[in-house]
Amino acid sequence: MPEQPILALDPEASDHHAEHQALRAGGPATRVDILGVTAWSITDPALLKRLLTGSDVSKDGRAHWPAFADTVPTWPLSLWITVTNMFTAHGTDHSRLRRMVAPAFSARRVAALKPTVETIVTGILDDLSIRPADESVDLREHLAHPLPIAVIGRLMGVPDGQHDSFRSVVDGVFSTTVTAAQAAANATALYQLLDQLITAKRARPGDDMTSLLIATRDDEGDGHTLTEGELRDTLLLMISAGYETTVNVIDQAISALLTDPEQLAHVRAGRADWSDVVEETLRHEPAVKHLPLRYALTDIPLPDGKTIRKGDAVLASYAAANRHPGWHGESANLFDATRTTKDHLAFGHGVHFCLGAPLARLEVATALKQLFDRFPDIRLAVPATDLKPLPSLISNGHQALPVHLRPASR
Repeated sequence: MPEQPILALDPEASDHHAEHQALRAGGPATRVDILGVTAWSITDPALLKRLLTGSDVSKDGRAHWPAFADTVPTWPLSLWITVTNMFTAHGTDHSRLRRMVAPAFSARRVAALKPTVETIVTGILDDLSIRPADESVDLREHLAHPLPIAVIGRLMGVPDGQHDSFRSVVDGVFSTTVTAAQAAANATALYQLLDQLITAKRARPGDDMTSLLIATRDDEGDGHTLTEGELRDTLLLMISAGYETTVNVIDQAISALLTDPEQLAHVRAGRADWSDVVEETLRHEPAVKHLPLRYALTDIPLPDGKTIRKGDAVLASYAAANRHPGWHGESANLFDATRTTKDHLAFGHGVHFCLGAPLARLEVATALKQLFDRFPDIRLAVPATDLKPLPSLISNGHQALPVHLRPASR
C-alpha cells in the first residue's frame, strides 16, 4: 500500500472541523505533523478506546519514544510530554499516582463544592445584571473564565490575588502558536507560581487540595509521599485541566444554545435537561481537540492495512472521534440535546478517565441553568459566523462570545 502524505495540522486551527473531516477520511489513523512532530492521529472511536486502555501504548515518552531527547529542546509543546504526573505516567507509576490523587476528587468533596459553585455563579451574574441593557457582554471573558478559575482557586488554595497570574500561564500551556522559547519562558513562570503555592501551604496547611497532596501517602504501596517533581506537576495538571477545559465547555454550550434556539426550547419544554446539554456539548465540541502524546510499545496493525510502528508517537484526536459517523450516524455533526446516545471521549477513557469530570459537569450545568433562568431573552450580539475559534490545536473554544443579556427596551 502506498504511504499516504503526512497532513500538517494547522497550529491556529482556523477550520478545525474541515481538518477533522480530512483526518477521518484518512482511515482509523492518519499520519500528521503537529508543530514539527510526526504522529498518528487516531480518529476511529473503537481504535482510540482500545489504545487508551490497552497495553500496546505508553504515555511515558522518556522511556518509550526514541525521539524524546531530540524533540524536547525545540518543540513548543514539550511541557505536555516532560511533566512528571499521571498525564505522562505508565503502568504501576500511573496506578500509584492516580491512587494518591483520587481522594482529592472524591464524591464527598465534589458534592461539598456545589453550594460554592452556585454562590460564585450567582455573584458573577449579579455583576452582569447591572450592566446597561444595550451593552454587549463577552461571556467567555465574564462568565466562562471567572467561574472555573475561582472554583479551582478555592479548591487548590490559590490566593485570590494570584488567580489572574495562573490564568495567564495556563493559557500559555494550551497555546500552539508560540515558539519553543516562549513556551519555555511560560513554563518557568508557571513553576514559580506553583513553588510559591507549595511553600505557602507547607508553612500554613489548609483544607485544600494542595495541602492534601503535600501530606498524602501511598498507603497501598510504599507509604511514600509524592516526590517534589510529582507534586509540582500534579498541581500543574489539576489547575490547568480544571480551568481551561471548563472554560471551553461553558463557552461552547452557550454558543450552541444561542446559535440554535430550538435546542434551548427543548430544555425549556422538558424534552432535555441541562445535563443533556452538557453531555452533547462534550460530544459535539469537546474542550480538547487533540491530546499529545502516546507512544507505541509494539507494532500495531490497523484495519486498513497500515501499521503504527513500535516507537511511533500517537495523538488522541478526541474531537474528530466524537463526531465519527460510525459512532453517531449521519447526524454526528449536528448538536442535538435530545440525542439518545451522547457517548464521547471528551474526558478520556478507562484508566485515564479524567478525575475532575464530575466537578466540570457541575460547574457547566450550574452556569447554564442560572444564566438562562436569569436572562431568558439572551441572544448573540454578532452573527454566529463571526464567532472566531481559539488559535490552538488543543484548546477548543472561541476568542470571544459576545451577547446581549436582555432587550434594550428593558
